[in-house]
Amino acid sequence: MERFLENAMYAARWLLAPIYFGLSLGLLALALKFFQEIVHILPNIFVLAEADLILVLLSLIDMALVGGLLVMVMISGYENFVSQLDIDDSKEKLNWLGKMDSSSLKMKVAASIVAISSIHLLRVFMDARSYEPTYLKWYVIIHMTFVASAFAMGYLDKLTKHD
Repeated sequence: MERFLENAMYAARWLLAPIYFGLSLGLLALALKFFQEIVHILPNIFVLAEADLILVLLSLIDMALVGGLLVMVMISGYENFVSQLDIDDSKEKLNWLGKMDSSSLKMKVAASIVAISSIHLLRVFMDARSYEPTYLKWYVIIHMTFVASAFAMGYLDKLTKHD
């Protein structure tokens, strides 16, 4: 009975595979939205104010960072929790493939969240006149919470490594 339960729990990791595949569909949706923004901005490029163009570009950078985060979580999560990827040696491989454990993945996710939050905060500051000071304060507090959380995670990770 114990062996059956252990085998069933081990096989249950495959329930994560459709979730990681679902992230690839999320990546497709993000790519479509990215190019939709490009199509919207190109006809108006010469009439847009510089600040408005920068805000749109920051939004595109945000999408690119989220896309990279999705790829990292999708591939590393699959490799860490489901199965190793069997990629032919003749194909191009990502240099971090097979090297990112769940701890380093968490750190990459935390760093990405801080970067995304930083870009969002910059967008808010560029348009600060349209926000009430209370909202600006809360944006900064939330961003600093992300920064402090990422720093604490990194520090705890460093303390627990016994290399």
